[in-house]
Amino acid sequence: MGYVDVHCHLGDEAFNDDLDEVILRARKAGLVAIITSSLSIEDAQKTLGILKRYRGFVYRTVGLDYTVLEEGLVDEVARYIEQNRNTIIGIGEVGLDYYLVRGEDRRIQRKIFSFWIEYSKGMDLPIIVHSRSAGRYALEMLFEHRAERVLMHAFDGRSSLARRAAERGYYFSIPPSIARSIQKQKLVKALPLENILLETDSPVLAPEKGVRNEPANVRISASWIAKIKGVPLESVVEVTYGNARALFEVDFGAARLKGAEAT
Repeated sequence: MGYVDVHCHLGDEAFNDDLDEVILRARKAGLVAIITSSLSIEDAQKTLGILKRYRGFVYRTVGLDYTVLEEGLVDEVARYIEQNRNTIIGIGEVGLDYYLVRGEDRRIQRKIFSFWIEYSKGMDLPIIVHSRSAGRYALEMLFEHRAERVLMHAFDGRSSLARRAAERGYYFSIPPSIARSIQKQKLVKALPLENILLETDSPVLAPEKGVRNEPANVRISASWIAKIKGVPLESVVEVTYGNARALFEVDFGAARLKGAEAT
């Protein structure tokens, strides 16, 4: 067991110069796995290289930037996922962003999100959902499509909505920005630990605004959760590790336990 960062972006250019050091710090911090998410074909190609380099420690999900509204690109990413299914453990991130997307474009965004929900079900993979300023609408769509394997990443909606989703078995991942976010603190207080996961969303959502985030900081998320829940840190690590295994159906850390090293 150990920490699992279920959502970050190791393919971001912010990590171009020191990714080896970032990975080393994560290992030393007690992480047993990092799940990196891509938002384009180019990003996905880059994360495939990262996956191979840190085999057994880095895993990946593949999605498409939620502001991309070209259905041709959606089809292209879907084909890529099918062709690389054996290296992909989730669909995402995908979703709705009503902060950046306005007007008629929201209708197109909802149509594309509907596709990804059904696609994830057909591929039997969990869906990692972005829902900035659109938490209620994203959850309503997920409920309507009867989605089951769902991770709401960095959810910024109301705790009452999150509780409804938790009752359906949905998970919510908490970033280190909980250190400065009253909303995230309220969210953790409202949710059962059995519905909580750890994320960093690196390189953003650091505990300090404007500072580059990295996977090692997932410990900060865990510490805040333990404090808010009034439980030992070890309990948070144990439960969130089990939650990650249950959602992604991956025995995280097993390769390392068997002595496998990054190639």
